[in-house]
Amino acid sequence: MNKKLFDFKTKTIVATGLGAALFMLLFMYVKVPTGIPETQIQTAYGVGGFFAALFGPIAGGLIAFIGHFLSDSVQYGSAWMSWVIASGVTCFIIGMVYPKLAVEEGRFDKKDMILYNVYQIVGNIIGWVIVAPVLDIVIYAEPVNLVFTQGVVAAICNAVSAGVIGTILLKLYSKAHASKGSLTKE
Repeated sequence: MNKKLFDFKTKTIVATGLGAALFMLLFMYVKVPTGIPETQIQTAYGVGGFFAALFGPIAGGLIAFIGHFLSDSVQYGSAWMSWVIASGVTCFIIGMVYPKLAVEEGRFDKKDMILYNVYQIVGNIIGWVIVAPVLDIVIYAEPVNLVFTQGVVAAICNAVSAGVIGTILLKLYSKAHASKGSLTKE
């Protein structure tokens, strides 16, 4: 396992395009309301976390940024850039776990699950409790108490999505790939 943090190969470009399209569709159509205005549990972050862990921070950041941007643009006519940037930052940070995992070699054990979830929780906290609210205030002059409440709820919801869905997808993906040395010649 010799993966560089910022590798960006042809398969990464393809995965980024596919991931962004999937992120956009999930972001638009597969979400659960929370009761806080404009804040839902977004299944897209589970898929974003999965792609980020498999392809690295650049792919993760671009998938979430492009997917969120396109979703907002299609649904509302323009993107809410503070949250689009926060999405990109969140999945970029999750992607920092990429060189530490061997999912493509068939390994995603308890230690890997914990490592992935530490990165995704930190990414969600930075993206939603810091980046989104601060940019909401700076760019849109939104009320402080509202944006930090939304940010905390979004961080929790997106961490649950990335934690549950992302972990399940990574575990299933690792099982679909044979571990190195698991096949023997007869």
